[in-house]
Amino acid sequence: MDVKAIREQFPILNQEVNGHPFVYLDSSATSQKPKAVIEAVDTYYRNYNSNVHRGVHTLGTKATEAYEGAREKVRRFIHASSTAEVIFTRGTTTSINTVAYSYARANLKPGDEIVITPMEHHSNIIPWQQAAKATGATLKYIPLQEDGTISLDAVRQTVTNQTKLVAITHISNVLGTVNPIKEIARIAHDHGAVILIDGAQGAPHMKVDVQDLDCDFYTFSGHKMGAPTGIGVMYGKKELLENMEPVEFGGEMIDFVNLYDSTWKELPWKFEGGTPIIAGAIGLGAAIDFLNQVGMEEITAHEQKLADYAMQQMKTIDGIKIYGPEKRAALVTFNLEDVHPHDTATVLDAEGIAVRAGHHCAQPLMRWLDVTATARASFYMYNTEKDIDRLIDGLQITKEYFGNVF
Repeated sequence: MDVKAIREQFPILNQEVNGHPFVYLDSSATSQKPKAVIEAVDTYYRNYNSNVHRGVHTLGTKATEAYEGAREKVRRFIHASSTAEVIFTRGTTTSINTVAYSYARANLKPGDEIVITPMEHHSNIIPWQQAAKATGATLKYIPLQEDGTISLDAVRQTVTNQTKLVAITHISNVLGTVNPIKEIARIAHDHGAVILIDGAQGAPHMKVDVQDLDCDFYTFSGHKMGAPTGIGVMYGKKELLENMEPVEFGGEMIDFVNLYDSTWKELPWKFEGGTPIIAGAIGLGAAIDFLNQVGMEEITAHEQKLADYAMQQMKTIDGIKIYGPEKRAALVTFNLEDVHPHDTATVLDAEGIAVRAGHHCAQPLMRWLDVTATARASFYMYNTEKDIDRLIDGLQITKEYFGNVF
């Protein structure tokens, strides 16, 4: 990978913050956007802004072709068997909630089980809490091992014949744990359960083949993979989606509307009520083109080197606590002894380095770690070892500052 050439495609990286060259280490929260995406959205609004599926005029036709073309790009990107299985949503949160409302509430009953893990983002916990309350189902958790991974034995012990749905993250946004999704899906299916994968941290960073994984639902957000905010994807197996009811009703998703009853469009449009996120979808298509041009396998390999280097360098800092397994995805979550993570992030920001601090929308996991908050540095294709060196220098400055204060 020519990282220097890649960085040149991200205009926001070419600036100073607080008098220092900018280092962005918060891509797990949201990624930066390449020129190709910015230009694709700008071109849509400048040249062919129009609604889709509704008009026969030239701009409407061009917008529809671009919107549906983006759907085909998503299909190929995740290796879905049909564009009917690719639903555009506002993001991972909306996608998971759609499954929780449309599938879970219609199919679960008292005595059934929903199985998740303590490492989940709130977006993959709260919808299942609410679904369990609404249906009388039981919410169960696969226990974590000491290093923040899960064992397949623990999965087998937790998933039973009463389990109807398993929901699990592909990659933990706190620990960097990469879960064995294919094997977990097989266990779920052996017990007659369906499985949903929160791919918010997976799809941007590794090659995803939903058919090979044999997952029933796969959800992800565009803004974490170079696309605009407000656009995401809910993949679902066609046979499941066909038997699910929409959760939003109105224009665009209907077939016929009578005074007292209505019928729905075929997939995927029955789940896309109202004017869709047209510019976002076009931007997502451009982001996928960019990722494919760089190469997903190359991105994964580059990020693995960064994660390994960051772990090696951070371990040289006295008083640092790193959370999660040794082998991890492209992020490191940590705390400095006697320094609140918000203070760590504030000092780093003064040095022009952007990291995340807080509970990372994972409060159950914070309690499992026995902390209230952590700091997190997360990497993407445009980061370098020099960025990590800057982080290490910034952490040493943080230690020195608070050592002098106390």
